[in-house]
Formats: sequence, C-alpha cells, structure tokens
Amino acid sequence: MTSIATPSQDIEFATRDRISSLQLERLQWSLLHAYTNVPHYRKAFDDAGVHPSDLKDLSDLAKFPFTAKADLRANYPFGMFAVPQEKVSRIHASSGTTGRPTVVGYTTGDLNNWADLVARSLRAGGVKPTDKVHVAYGYGLFTGGLGAHYGAERLGCTVIPMSGGMTDRQIQLIEDFEPDAIMVTPSYMLTIVDAMIKKGMDPSKTSLRTGVFGAEPWTEEMRTELEKQLNMDAVDIYGLSEVMGPGVAMECVETKDGLHIWEDHFYPEIIDPVTGEVLPDGEEGELVFTSLTKEAMPIIRYRTRDLTRLLPGTARSVRRMQKVTGRTDDMIILRGVNLFPTQIEELILAVPALAPQFQCILDRPGRMDELTVRVESRPDSAIDDHARAAGELQKLVKNRIGVSVKVDVVAPGDLERSLGKARRLIDNRSAL
Repeated sequence: MTSIATPSQDIEFATRDRISSLQLERLQWSLLHAYTNVPHYRKAFDDAGVHPSDLKDLSDLAKFPFTAKADLRANYPFGMFAVPQEKVSRIHASSGTTGRPTVVGYTTGDLNNWADLVARSLRAGGVKPTDKVHVAYGYGLFTGGLGAHYGAERLGCTVIPMSGGMTDRQIQLIEDFEPDAIMVTPSYMLTIVDAMIKKGMDPSKTSLRTGVFGAEPWTEEMRTELEKQLNMDAVDIYGLSEVMGPGVAMECVETKDGLHIWEDHFYPEIIDPVTGEVLPDGEEGELVFTSLTKEAMPIIRYRTRDLTRLLPGTARSVRRMQKVTGRTDDMIILRGVNLFPTQIEELILAVPALAPQFQCILDRPGRMDELTVRVESRPDSAIDDHARAAGELQKLVKNRIGVSVKVDVVAPGDLERSLGKARRLIDNRSAL
C-alpha cells in the first residue's frame, strides 16, 4: 500500500486550482485503494458499472455509489478495513444504541493525519500552543475525547483529559487548573454553566476564553447565549467517526461564519436527500464525504444525514459548510410540515423568560401527531411569566414554522441533563 504525503499547512490558503488538483490526485488514489482492498467497494463499484479509472475529473465522483451507515453495520466488525489487522493501530466504534455499532480503524498514518487536522482546527478556532485545554468530550470508543486530546497535544497545548460527566469535578478543575479553552458539546456546557450558577459562581469570570463546541447541531442563538454567559469565543468543530472524528471542518475565530472543510483530506458534496442528485454550491441538502487520505478505512461518498450547504471560503481558501441545521433522521414531519429541533432552539432563545434546555416530545393521542415543546424557564423569571412565555413561543412557532405545538414550561433543572450529546427529540409514537 502506498500512501500520499501530506502537504504543508499553506494548503489552507492555496488557490482553488491547486486544491482541486490535489483533490483529484488523492481521490483517484482513494478510489483505487478502496476498490482493491475492500470487498464491499469492489462489489458496489462493479454493480454500478464503474471503475476507479473512470474518475478523470472531480465531477466524475457522482458516478460512484454512496456508502450508508447500513453498509458499515452489514460489514461489522472489520469488513470495511482496507489494511491487514497488524496495520491497524486503533479501533473506535459508535455506541450501537440503534443496532450494531459502526466500527472504524486507523493506521499510524491515519492517526498522525487526524492529530494534525485537529491541531489545525484548534489553531483556526483561536487556541494557542501555550494554552491549557480542558477536554470534556467522552473518552473511550467515542472519537471525541481522544481525537481532541491528541490534536491539542499536537498543537503544543497542555491537555486536561477530564472526559464527560462528573459536573462538580469539571467545575473544580476549571477553577483550580484555569484552562484557556474547553472542548465539549454545547448542551453539556450549558449543564456546567447551570451548575456553576447554582454554586453561586459567575461563569463569565472563569479563565476560559475559547469554547470549541461540536458533536451536535447548535444555532447562532446558542452561540450568543454561550458567549454571553461565559465571556468567551464560541466556535464550532465538525466531524463524525465514520469519516475520521472531530476535525473534518472548523470555524475560524476571526469570522465565525461557517466551518472551513479541510479539503485536502475530505471531498465534500451536497446531494438531494431524496433523489441523490448532486446539488450546486449554495443549495441546501445532505452532506456527503469521501476520504482522500485514509488508509485503514477509506470511505467513499458517505451519506452523513447532516443538512447544510457548501459556500466559498472566507478566512481560508477551502470551502465552508454552513452550520448544520439538522439531520435527515431527526427531522420532524408534523401534519405535513418539516421542522428540526434546531429551529425550536432558535425560537426558544428569542423568548427572554426561557432557557435553552428543552425537549421536543412527539405523541399520537388520536389520529393526528402532536408535538409538545417542554422547556425550562430561566432562574430569574417569575412564575407569572411562564404562561406568557409559553404563549409567546407557541405564537413564534406558528408564525415562523407554520405549525401548532403545545408548550410546557417547567422549572429550572427539571429536564434531564446531558453529559454528552443532548437528547432533543423523544418520539413516543414508536411505542404505539
């Protein structure tokens, strides 16, 4: 197996012609690597009537078949690996809560690239080599903790490997160790903030000046909330284990206008989630990634289920992806109207008496589906404000999204707190 050398960091600011030329070279290698070494891809390509040699131009990738999560599960555990077991340096896996877990493998070269890309991401997000970085992503089979850890070390940072959970301990270490940056899901950061306030602390007075938030969709309104509460820069990091882990794309702190995709390692496409047709840049659809340098487990046209759009680069030459607005698998279809939890979050944060801790609960008490938004009030809001806030949110949802919902305002702390990814959608219809 022949790998490809990694170019210097100046690729972030290269011309589009240079980026495209590098992508074509690497894409041809990745397709051939997958076809030669992974039986699933050989069969899928043959069934589609395509061969790696058919890729003469980047647009030719559209001829090749998609990879879905079901394909990874069908080849559990190691059927998607393209190298012998002795070349695999690490294995990660998803939780497998909805079926067999998806398993990913990394060679030493893959791990080096991953660390480099997370380091590149952190630098773009405003983290400095002299910073102390508190990592509150979960460690273990989940890619978040170790991906963040080795990337921060590669940048030169001092890493505090806290992992998730133990909120009081999180707060103690933030107080005692005075980290400059924290890497965590935005929903768990809110949990930490709530716990700080209960202890009589002012979250804006901590040493934290940069928050690197990922692993779940979050809105511009959530950014405003986090930056106000914590007096920090809040930036978005994107990744998924099937493609690599955190560090596939990153917001630049100087612009905060979407996530720059590291296009020297990942080729992005936006497709119509129904037809599979490739859409032009600027149109919203489902994000698809093809790896360009992965050795242990190349991934070809992987359907992420994340909804976004591709945009020109600003702070970097590489293209941006807009903040993810939702996932095709968490889309709620309520009486013919499509909506996402992120849309509800945006409207909640427009109501001063409501806090960004909420759940969307779907029920079917009769013939029609009903959606109840259960949301916490802010600690400083009076009981008398609850009914008024509920009515205000109902009106906003009706006017902005076009559907009627119930709103249940509960006391601060009444909803379950996330120690990782927030559980925003509860679908009780599946139990009927």
